[in-house]
Amino acid sequence: MEALEIVRLVLRYLHLVGVALLLGGFAVQALAAQYRINSAMLYGAVAQIATGFALAAPLGRDEQPPPAKLAVKMAIALLIAAMVIVVRNKDSVAKGHFFAIGGMTLLNIGVATFWT
Repeated sequence: MEALEIVRLVLRYLHLVGVALLLGGFAVQALAAQYRINSAMLYGAVAQIATGFALAAPLGRDEQPPPAKLAVKMAIALLIAAMVIVVRNKDSVAKGHFFAIGGMTLLNIGVATFWT
């Protein structure tokens, strides 16, 4: 296995850990009916941006994901991160704001899964 392939696989692994942190942190707060941003959501959103940006690089692959897909995923990820970062220090956030974060996270997973 080539070194660039190993780097790509590690980045993909960290990207999945980031989405797990973001969605898991959201689920914990939603199930407790406490609409606030926890550290897992913050770190997950940041990990999604960093690893997503790195994964968009060619990294020696012959076939790249469609540029439109990458742009849509990055736009959604940036919106999620902005919504998390802006209210991260508040004791609670509006229910709609909170559930928009979870919904956009699921939307981003859907784009990654179903857009080929």
